[in-house]
Amino acid sequence: MTSDLDLLGQFTRDHSQDAFTALVNRHVNLVYSAALRQVRSPQLAEEVSQSVFSDLARNAGKLKPDTILTAWLYQVARRTAIDVVRREARRQSREQIATEMNAMNATTADWTHIEPFLDEAMHTLDETDRAAVLLRYFENKSLREVGESLGASEDAAQKRVSRAVERLREFLSKRGVAIGASGLVVVISANAVQAAPAGLAATISTAAVLAGTAVQTSTVIAATKTIAMTTLQKTLITTALAVVAGTGIYEAHQASSLRSQNELLQQQQAPLAEQIRQLQHERDGTKLQLAALQAENEQLKSNQNTAELLKLRGETTRLRNNANDPAESAVKASLAKVNLLKQRLEQTPGAKIPEFQFLTEEDWLNAVKGGLNTDEDYRQAFSALRNAAEQNFRPMIQSALRQYIQANNGQFPTDLSQLQSYFNLPVDAAILQRWQILPAADFPNTSVGADWVVTQKAAVDDKYDECLVLGPDGGGGFNSGFEESLRTLVPALQAYSAANNGQTFSLVNQTGLVDLSPLTPYLQTPEQQAAVQKLLQLKKRYIEGK
Repeated sequence: MTSDLDLLGQFTRDHSQDAFTALVNRHVNLVYSAALRQVRSPQLAEEVSQSVFSDLARNAGKLKPDTILTAWLYQVARRTAIDVVRREARRQSREQIATEMNAMNATTADWTHIEPFLDEAMHTLDETDRAAVLLRYFENKSLREVGESLGASEDAAQKRVSRAVERLREFLSKRGVAIGASGLVVVISANAVQAAPAGLAATISTAAVLAGTAVQTSTVIAATKTIAMTTLQKTLITTALAVVAGTGIYEAHQASSLRSQNELLQQQQAPLAEQIRQLQHERDGTKLQLAALQAENEQLKSNQNTAELLKLRGETTRLRNNANDPAESAVKASLAKVNLLKQRLEQTPGAKIPEFQFLTEEDWLNAVKGGLNTDEDYRQAFSALRNAAEQNFRPMIQSALRQYIQANNGQFPTDLSQLQSYFNLPVDAAILQRWQILPAADFPNTSVGADWVVTQKAAVDDKYDECLVLGPDGGGGFNSGFEESLRTLVPALQAYSAANNGQTFSLVNQTGLVDLSPLTPYLQTPEQQAAVQKLLQLKKRYIEGK
């Protein structure tokens, strides 16, 4: 099968519409489905799809040789859909938006819960992981084909896909969607890409090729731009002006025919030339308006981000509710508690950490689910915010670690400041100063895929804060008091292993802390004895908490 880049090359070099049509037929379902999840309207999803392939036609010659077209189209579809949501939110009445949103339903119970978060979850993956998932489950490529596209072996592709699916599952779990990795794969494969409406591919191929091909006739260029802008519904040109533009195209064609019959129709040439000049003048005015609208469109694209999309979703959800909806009272109560929590946080600056910049609105709502009636409630809520913020930072630092190790011949960084240039987005130095690098041997119950780990230097609240232990390919989280005690007991654990033919003493199992009495003969310092007592207290607190 001809590769995507070979087809793009044929289109760029030879202006082959057949090659471009093959690309559209190959990827239109992916693009349409990604757009539909964002705009929630089949008609708008068709228009977004046309815009995406028009962008591909215009930029075909600019794509890098190593571009994975599936990932490129997915990202352009997402950005374009966000722009359409913004425009539609301004144009349509709130009642119309609520009606359209309520009309869109998934086909299965699991998909109903996963669909609203799928593209946001995909956005948290790094580019390579996202491309692997798109190829494997959105386009149903084999692991061998995924590996070839990524320049990796089949085994490496399988590991990357598995890790990416696990990260998607963790993201969904934090948003209240509980599903296993295998179940998530089945649901995504069955529902993520739906069949685009019949005839859409043919429409896109024609419009996009016009947009991407260098046509000499200026009238046709104007018509092409008009088509592209109509596709996005971003033009405010009146119906009368559209008729004039159409008339200009027709008259230009007529003028071409008249020139070929110049000797027979000389008496008509002068008035026709005057008409053409008038239409060209009107066309130039139209082009200026189109250019202004395109500039506005680019400005909107440059300012868009995931937070804006979440804000729009939240506003749309609120618009669904009316004054008689009992759920609205619960929402207002939650928002009121969030405001109380933010006010208390301003009065307690020591509870803040720099990673708060990564918090989402959902993280704030989750933090107040337990209520805010006592000082202990606020303490637990602050801890929940810190844990959520650090979990949101986790994939960023793990991605930077992997890139650093790959660029430095497998070497782990010696200082976290060395990771600055490997983050996909700028990270404040104040954040990295909260983390440290320690030997992985200090955490015998955690597998991170490396000899060194990254963890927080200290907990703000020993009782509730979670300690994260991260490596490039894994990690774990547990109570910070447990982490401190664990490091203190490393010599005792080593002594136990040496005295028992290399047998490892595991401090935890599926039910919690195990019986610690076998360690008693190997406790050599008061600090180690105190660490055991602290672990026992944590165990008691865990049991009582159940």
